[in-house]
Amino acid sequence: METRKLQMKELGRKSVEEFKKAEKTPIILVLDNIRSLHNVGAVFRTADAFLLQGIYLCGMTGRPPHRDIRKTALGATETVQWHYFSKTADAIRKLREEKYAVWAVEQVENGISLSEFEEKRKQPLALIFGNEMHGVSDEALQLADGCIEIPQIGMKHSLNISVSVGIVVWEIFRR
Repeated sequence: METRKLQMKELGRKSVEEFKKAEKTPIILVLDNIRSLHNVGAVFRTADAFLLQGIYLCGMTGRPPHRDIRKTALGATETVQWHYFSKTADAIRKLREEKYAVWAVEQVENGISLSEFEEKRKQPLALIFGNEMHGVSDEALQLADGCIEIPQIGMKHSLNISVSVGIVVWEIFRR
């Protein structure tokens, strides 16, 4: 079987205006003190790919415009809506006011495996992803409805935050 890569014009990409007008997937990503600007940029790309509602950048998480974010976002900072909060708890409170279900992605006692997580409610979803070294902050964990864990069977039991975002968003999106 011969395989040919699709050309950019064949991909049906939305323009910035078409993206902004399109109906969004009702998911907001909450980035809780992410150190790496490259991770932030990669999260913007994932949010763009799945037409997510937006991203809440919290605490020390870098914000656009920044060249290291742009380097991996490849224009997604122009399409994906984002807001900055100095405290993650403030972002979570705002999400609660807007009737979002708020779940952290973290390894905890009594966490729910991603494969078992089913969002049955008819409400939008917010997903909290934590710092590369320390994970989701204790304060954010206490404010969340629960925790989702990505099953892992290797030695590390640790994934890069941008990889975790891709796995979780895809798994929820495909359902």
